[in-house]
Amino acid sequence: MPLEGSARIVQRLTSCGFNVEREAVTLIAGSADPSRTVDRLVEELDDDVLVIATADVRAILETGLETEAEAASPTRSDAALATDTDDPTDREARPTGATPDGGDVRAEPSPSADGHDDPSISTGTTPPDGDSSAASPPETEGVREPSSDRSSSDEDRSTSAPDFERSGETDARSVEIEGDMTGQSTGTGAYRDFVTVFRDRLERLGSKLRGRVNHRPASSIESMPGGSDVAMVGLVNDVRSTASGHWLVELEDTTGTFPFLVMKDRDFAGLVDELLCDEVLAMEGTLADDSGIAFVDSIHFPDVPRTHEPSTADRHVQAALISDVHVGSEEFMAGAWNRFAEWLHSEAAQHVEYLCIAGDMVEGVGIYPDQDEELDIVDIYDQYEAFNEHLKRVPGDLEIVMIPGNHDAVRLAEPQPGFDEELRSIMSAHDARISSNPSVVDLEGVSILMYHGVSLDEVIAELPAESASYDEPHKAMYQLLKKRHVAPQFGGHTRLAPEERDYLVIEDVPDIFHTGHVHKLGFGKYHDVLAINSGCWQAQTDFQKSVNIDPDAGFAPIVDLDTLDVTVQKFR
Repeated sequence: MPLEGSARIVQRLTSCGFNVEREAVTLIAGSADPSRTVDRLVEELDDDVLVIATADVRAILETGLETEAEAASPTRSDAALATDTDDPTDREARPTGATPDGGDVRAEPSPSADGHDDPSISTGTTPPDGDSSAASPPETEGVREPSSDRSSSDEDRSTSAPDFERSGETDARSVEIEGDMTGQSTGTGAYRDFVTVFRDRLERLGSKLRGRVNHRPASSIESMPGGSDVAMVGLVNDVRSTASGHWLVELEDTTGTFPFLVMKDRDFAGLVDELLCDEVLAMEGTLADDSGIAFVDSIHFPDVPRTHEPSTADRHVQAALISDVHVGSEEFMAGAWNRFAEWLHSEAAQHVEYLCIAGDMVEGVGIYPDQDEELDIVDIYDQYEAFNEHLKRVPGDLEIVMIPGNHDAVRLAEPQPGFDEELRSIMSAHDARISSNPSVVDLEGVSILMYHGVSLDEVIAELPAESASYDEPHKAMYQLLKKRHVAPQFGGHTRLAPEERDYLVIEDVPDIFHTGHVHKLGFGKYHDVLAINSGCWQAQTDFQKSVNIDPDAGFAPIVDLDTLDVTVQKFR
């Protein structure tokens, strides 16, 4: 089979240990004999070359040795080269723990979201092998990869090289990253840094509320006569219940604080259970006779406007949204990852042109008690080397975007800058784009807010189960969209770093909100914003058993960027 497809070219070169620039792939594909060109690159490049550059390809093509005669009778047949690409695991250095296994790749219906603005779900029902009866309801509890996932031989798996071009519209691809604070950190931990970041939060989120209420600063409200109508925009400074079962909410702005009383019989009293300290909101009410407190008539959140209309791509193109790979853990599901990579090389994935990874590429070191007993790779740099090898398995013609998570080798406090230069040089496969956590990634006009999701633990712990739970992580994400901040509560379990600018504010409404961290699969729509928590690629660890975490592992949500419909592919 001729080697004219970009995916086939990349797969052949990565199987020989090379990364390759996109323009270089285009040059190879356009040469008289792509198979011969690849052979000569492999044979003639120095052993220390890691990335095949465009100049390397031009040098080969300009030698004049690739004649019409050579093109007519190459040294190796196209059929032989196609055979070489049948098994991408046939390489000199296989990644640690990457022993493949067999098994069908099945397109599974996604777990149903709650009734809140449910998205239109496009679910595949026929697996690549054509077994139309293979589709079954998703299983998202008790996920654990069988032991053969880490120990079966290469002979157990057969991978067919793709015989298609992934996209005839590569010129239409567009990736733009906004809000990357890598290299922009200014915080020193001084008191003034905290004042600055909270002032910035109040100003930016307050501006979304002041047009909806007749805002007065706290110092002005104190001097108003009893019975006056008042409204204030501020940070939630304190929430406590009274002896009568009412709620007292203290708001703070730059001039001071003022208490608002929410009566327990008001129809919005339940909203108080969803409040977090340090979030920004507005309250309207009436001053008591002594002007010392205001009785609340309404509560307003920055929220996503009901009029929000999401943007979509102008063509049928898809993005795979995943997170929490955790290479280096004994429970990393190498077999599931290999099947995912193989599926991306298949015609079933021909419209998948983007891969977004929302943190925790590796298991890390010293993240939780006795973690060393569950590590397959104990050195953090070796973990990233192994992750890079696994990343090489996915097609090189994908556009890849990655942000760090709390297991990655970056600072724990959010916002997290992107990986340093040393780690970037290790994770060089396919020239992935790396940004900070969080970041906004624009794919062909569709904005994706990527946030690893550490604050979800705190939201789930603080809020009622019907508002946020691990079983439905997208509901916790709804709360963050409502508050327009990915980690509003300061001083809790989520480590936050004060900066001159609050990079955790959701300034503009995204079209897609993508998180991970909690290792649970869930998605739904909130005011037409698609919220997806993408599960993980790690089976249940002993530590997770001890804290009752039952992961949803080996799933890959696939989003149609032209419709924002979701298909969940299962690879476990």
